[in-house]
Amino acid sequence: MAFYPRTGFEPEVVMVTGVLIDWGGVLTTSLSDSIARWIAMDRIDGVHYHTVMREMIDHAYRESNGEGTVESTVHALERGELDGPAFERDLAARLLTVDGVPPVAEGLLERMFANFDRVDAMYDMLRDVRAQGVKTCLLSNSWSNVYPRDGWDEIFDAVVISGEVGMRKPEPRIFHHALGQIGLAGEECVFIDDIEANILAARSLGIAGIHHRDADTTIAELETLFRFTLRRA
Repeated sequence: MAFYPRTGFEPEVVMVTGVLIDWGGVLTTSLSDSIARWIAMDRIDGVHYHTVMREMIDHAYRESNGEGTVESTVHALERGELDGPAFERDLAARLLTVDGVPPVAEGLLERMFANFDRVDAMYDMLRDVRAQGVKTCLLSNSWSNVYPRDGWDEIFDAVVISGEVGMRKPEPRIFHHALGQIGLAGEECVFIDDIEANILAARSLGIAGIHHRDADTTIAELETLFRFTLRRA
């Protein structure tokens, strides 16, 4: 539960009855681990990759004169305005292998994300909270990637993927859309994500935020919030 001030001095208790949750790096092992394995497999120049990607990601989350984010290929990809092959060509042209040539563009995104492993403890947590009557919604920014959806009916009441709805985190509208899908107000939900900018955006809308780093820590925070015990794999 969470506490929010009333007009007077007595706090109003608001029950948290919804979970919005990211996929990559939250329900899976970390993105950095997957990327490290891809860098080794494709013989990518790792230092150059991190320089290029840091600029692209910083650009994707940077605000421009208080009027919104600066548009980029990452924005377009995550909203589904740019298809995967076009982004792969753009990204491959920016990268280098250790041999000093660009990597193969075709299938680049699939190779980058091929080493995600499922985190069973987080899936068990979602089953547990649903059994307690909590609504659950996947809220994920996609990079034209294929999601392993087997069993999702057992853990999600709704699924919101950026490329399918034409919105992306941290845009407020995608949070409002997700809340609408499970019929709850922001103050009734908690959002779990591994990117701080997305957590801050959710909190600005009255949604409680958990910055995910590992399953045990996140589950412990949820147990405190919900006041019931959750399984750990």
